[in-house]
Amino acid sequence: MISSVKSKGGCDDQSRHASSGLLARERPGTVQTASVMVMTVGGLAGSKIAPSPALTTMPIAAMFLGTAIATLPASMWMSRVGRRPGFVLGALLGVAGGATAALGVWVADLLLLSFGTMLVGVYQAFAQFYRFAASEVATEAFRPRAISLVLGGGIVAAFAGPMIGRFGGPLLGPEYLGSFLLLSLVSLLSAGILLGLRIPAATAANSIVEGRDWKAIVSQPAYLVALFGAATGYGIMILAMTATPIAMVHHRHDLSTAASVIQLHVLGMFLPSFFTGSLIARFGVLQIMFIGVLILSGHVLMTLTGTGFGSFAAALVLLGVGWNFLYIGGTALLTTTYTQEEKGRAQAINDMTIFAVGLACSFGTGALLQRLGWQMLNLALLPWLAVAAAALAWLGYRRRRGLEPAHAA
Repeated sequence: MISSVKSKGGCDDQSRHASSGLLARERPGTVQTASVMVMTVGGLAGSKIAPSPALTTMPIAAMFLGTAIATLPASMWMSRVGRRPGFVLGALLGVAGGATAALGVWVADLLLLSFGTMLVGVYQAFAQFYRFAASEVATEAFRPRAISLVLGGGIVAAFAGPMIGRFGGPLLGPEYLGSFLLLSLVSLLSAGILLGLRIPAATAANSIVEGRDWKAIVSQPAYLVALFGAATGYGIMILAMTATPIAMVHHRHDLSTAASVIQLHVLGMFLPSFFTGSLIARFGVLQIMFIGVLILSGHVLMTLTGTGFGSFAAALVLLGVGWNFLYIGGTALLTTTYTQEEKGRAQAINDMTIFAVGLACSFGTGALLQRLGWQMLNLALLPWLAVAAAALAWLGYRRRRGLEPAHAA
């Protein structure tokens, strides 16, 4: 179990909650808005300049690539210099990413556009640790709620991301230039807000006591289940979310209708975060993660009801809620498996793996959708969910038999 670390001047419960609250306020206005905006207009901007239709979603894939490759370096660097410098640097990279992507649109260069969105992905790699930072400054009792509230701020992104993309699209010529310039502005606002963040600095002991090596941390049953659960929720969410607009257009829905479904999906992802932490505290993390698996199974079954707006909308809302329970639950479970000295590598391996899964799913969506179709693609997810349910049941059995402590670290 990680211990609370006080700064030189001390860090009481009120200031810890205040820092968690600042993270919750900052996240929705920036990185989630930026990533949702890229998901909304990245493919559309790519379609204007891509030499082949197969490359139109390269800007979106590049964003996930940036997150996957930067997660480990971001975590290790922040473990040395602290959270705030890392978060501010990430936001500045978001500024650079938006400007670079805008330049790519201006000169009609797909590689430059994709490099810009990759920098946005690097920004996202730094920002993924907001939820861990919130857990570190919160008291033990408040920790699941802190993680939940940070993610819960993403409901603003459900409205702000598509709104910025749509408003900025025709604002300047060529189309979507304004969208990426607005992304830079939002990221700059983030950097300003983060300058006011106060997180206790690492103690001198942290530089001396290194803790266990990464193999010992990762080999813990609780760590493996936390990682697999979060990766399952994230991978399935990315796969289905990326496929949805393509499938809807194929089934004669217009782009506006598809955007509305994605908006409902993002609300489903983040709106439950206001009570997910409370549910974990009351019923237990494994129970909530298992419910997440059931909800994702409900998403699969809902896709089999048809290809009308109602079927797509209901399925994507369930997809969002299921992701929320598995992702927040996996994060909360993960925080019980490492010490303060081990957090850098433990968190980095977790997030790097999760985003590698997301990257693979985003790249593979087009081929799978073309080969299997919308309904069969989702039906093929059931074995993955069955394995996740079995893993949760296995860890629960170990805990009931006393083979696995509730706090493994």
